Amino acid sequence: MKPALFVTTEVPPDRVGAFQALAARTPVEFALFGGGLHATGGVGADVHGLPARIVTQREVYGLAASGDYRAVLAGTAGRTALPAAWLGAERARIPFVLWTALWAHPRSVAHAPGALLLRLLYRRASTVVTYGEHVSRFAEAHGARDPIVAPQAVDQDFWGGLADEPPPAGTPPRILYVGRDDPGKGVGTLLEAWERGGFAVAGAELVLAGPDASRASETAGVTALGLVSPERVRQELRDSVLLVVPSERTATFREPWGLVVNEAMHARRLVAASTQVGAVAGGLVEDERTGLVFRAGDPAALAAALHRGLEDAQLRGRLASAGHERARLFSWDAWAATVARALGGSLA
Repeated sequence: MKPALFVTTEVPPDRVGAFQALAARTPVEFALFGGGLHATGGVGADVHGLPARIVTQREVYGLAASGDYRAVLAGTAGRTALPAAWLGAERARIPFVLWTALWAHPRSVAHAPGALLLRLLYRRASTVVTYGEHVSRFAEAHGARDPIVAPQAVDQDFWGGLADEPPPAGTPPRILYVGRDDPGKGVGTLLEAWERGGFAVAGAELVLAGPDASRASETAGVTALGLVSPERVRQELRDSVLLVVPSERTATFREPWGLVVNEAMHARRLVAASTQVGAVAGGLVEDERTGLVFRAGDPAALAAALHRGLEDAQLRGRLASAGHERARLFSWDAWAATVARALGGSLA
């Protein structure tokens, strides 16, 4: 059986297990055009044991059109890789699969050509594979026929390794944020909610893992760690009572998912997330069922959610347990099974 061609930027650490699960299910070759950050070498490159080659975006068309593959899948990253993959598949007369995370097109002049291309590909792709039901609804509204969901997943064993460990005795109630300090991540709203809510006066702590420390340096009760390892994030999850994800929509950004939500749920920690988080719109975080949901960009609503999470231990435990069970359905194997079906020729 010919392999399918999977065109993507690179193999980031949180995708390794998913890609390995896919390779175990169906013949596939990964064409990586992201450079040497997570992969090095040429044809037959050793990338986490995956069948892969390192390419430039200019080389994608020739590969897709070569006749060596039974199908081509491409995501939305890159300037020319996506149209090259589609046109190559058209030339070879093989199925083209679009893998997309978008539930809004960025609104800017620079992004306009990409939005036009995607509107075409929603209609022309053999199959559209999405991050979640929220992305599927968006794709269908723009002409996609029966998109399918490949659930977003992380390493359940790694993130669940500390699931039954409570925070150390004597640790102040701690809230954790993990992510960048970009406008769409909502850190400004989080800090405003923190100050309005009087959390520091009550003895709570807010830990920011990832953002630039400058905005938090003079805020009482707030510690900014800067960039940290996954092992440190896991430890911080253990030491926290809840994770907050305050993402907001901007002209060029709408949180596609938020894999840190899965990570926290596997660690049995309560998640409080905004309405602009993909994991909320995609059904992983349901208000009062598997987590707490608040209006994006609303400091008062965010502060109220944090107070509930901190002060109601029974609610916190119930939602954390329910979130843990829900997150178990979002596995690498489930993702791989869906993508293998879209590519055809599944071995399992």
